[in-house]
Amino acid sequence: MIAPVAVLANLSGSDDRWGGTFLACHSLGDDRPMSSTELRHTALDALHRALGATMTDFAGWDMPLRYGSERDEHIAVRTKAGLFDLSHMGEITVTGDAAAAFLNHALVGNIASVGVGRARYTMICRADGGILDDLIVYRLAETEYLVVANASNAQVVLDALVERSAGFDAEVRDDRDAYALIAVQGPESPGILKSLTDADLDGLKYYAGLPGTVAGVPALIARTGYTGEDGFELFVRPEHAVELWQALTRAGEGVGLVPCGLSCRDTLRLEAGMPLYGHELTTALTPFDAGLGRVVKFDKEGDFVGREALQEAAAKAQENPPRVLVGLVAEGRRVPRAGYAVVAGGEVIGEVTSGAPSPTLGKPIAMAYVDAAHAAPGTEGVGVDIRGSHEPYEVVALPFYKRQK
Repeated sequence: MIAPVAVLANLSGSDDRWGGTFLACHSLGDDRPMSSTELRHTALDALHRALGATMTDFAGWDMPLRYGSERDEHIAVRTKAGLFDLSHMGEITVTGDAAAAFLNHALVGNIASVGVGRARYTMICRADGGILDDLIVYRLAETEYLVVANASNAQVVLDALVERSAGFDAEVRDDRDAYALIAVQGPESPGILKSLTDADLDGLKYYAGLPGTVAGVPALIARTGYTGEDGFELFVRPEHAVELWQALTRAGEGVGLVPCGLSCRDTLRLEAGMPLYGHELTTALTPFDAGLGRVVKFDKEGDFVGREALQEAAAKAQENPPRVLVGLVAEGRRVPRAGYAVVAGGEVIGEVTSGAPSPTLGKPIAMAYVDAAHAAPGTEGVGVDIRGSHEPYEVVALPFYKRQK
């Protein structure tokens, strides 16, 4: 598999390398330096407004929060399909003969073992083991990778990668302006996409990607998502975003596809037990604190940033477990929010990191870090302090929802 920027250029009949000349042109349209208060807009901004979206500031981007009812959008993804604009995500391309060795050094996972055309969930940590961000890394060719960071951390990740690349035969390139990212998620998403592409979607495994065309638009087609459902994320040139969105909308009309905002994306990921940076993941936590120690690969070749601190964190997690991330399901109707105290026996035993009404369960749910002694599913006497009232909650294993395959 070759790099998507090259794929997109070749499929569209151009010989130039999109990731070079395209970025030099600032083709999202504005050469002016952005003020600290100026929001960025995706290539789909006008379309969102025409659809009546409620917009919100998210990590410096003006993004659709919802188009109508966030509950209806959520249920559509669970039962049919939803269409998302994710163009605020941070794409960073890494190339060079030592690209694999460099990423093994910079990140906690074994990136060198990722096959061409596959992807891996991993993290970038500080030297003290604190999580800077969680990432998806796609291997596009033997010496080329696409790192996708969270929008709020994209610059932090870019700066860290550039700093850590010293001494490696590897180039780190900011490709955030080179892509629009559109996701179609839900049980009807394979059928919708199959009607628009000849790409082998049946052979495309979860956490894999391949180049192709969708509705005539050159794209990197990835079987990834953040909803707990089957689905695809499509990386395309920004100037093709509206055309692709409209084609997907037409293809999904008969099966209930609806445009979806960031609000339902959050409740979808919460039900699926997926962590959100700034909530379940922070620089104050290591992957082992977050119950995600499996992403750290101590047996990979070479040293990596944070190894010593993470080895200590791993030992501590085995000997004296820190607070554990659990699910909480309300017995009543009051909704917990991030920062609310989790209590038992009159003592604070933890803190809510995310909470919302669950459209699928029909009850308020939350993720929370609680003391290990209270982390077992079914633990009695646990509640959440909601404005001075201790509301009873059931401790459950994550995720709250898992799709039937």
